[in-house]
Amino acid sequence: MAVDAVTYRPRRVRWIAIPAALAVVVLFTAISFTLHGNGGFEDKGTFQRGDQTAMIILGVLIGLGIVTFCRPKVVADAHHIKIRNVVGGYDLPWSAVRAVRFDRKSPVASLELDDNEQVAMHALQAVDKDYAVDAVRHLRAMHSASVEA
Repeated sequence: MAVDAVTYRPRRVRWIAIPAALAVVVLFTAISFTLHGNGGFEDKGTFQRGDQTAMIILGVLIGLGIVTFCRPKVVADAHHIKIRNVVGGYDLPWSAVRAVRFDRKSPVASLELDDNEQVAMHALQAVDKDYAVDAVRHLRAMHSASVEA
């Protein structure tokens, strides 16, 4: 029985991070247009076009930093599971996984490995409620099918 690959990404984080990133870029761009003259300080330097450009670039960089919270993803098939978190990732065969866990007070789901390590799956977050629970159930079914095979 062939199992198609499934992909899970966080949902609620995307609803917050993308508009927040856009708001930061717009805010920093608006602030950059207010930078002119000496800024009310006598005998000090004046704001130049480069200062305005730097403010816009800073807003874009902060926006990109916010969007990195949308990066987590879990891709699983019959043979292995790939986890990509905000920083780092894992590609594990199902044979190395002891259990798929999602404890009640845990903010994210995790994999319990055979060597007693735990790997967090930031793509499956408690704030996503039923979506995350259904995903964990499906991953558990895939894990048990792989173990039986």
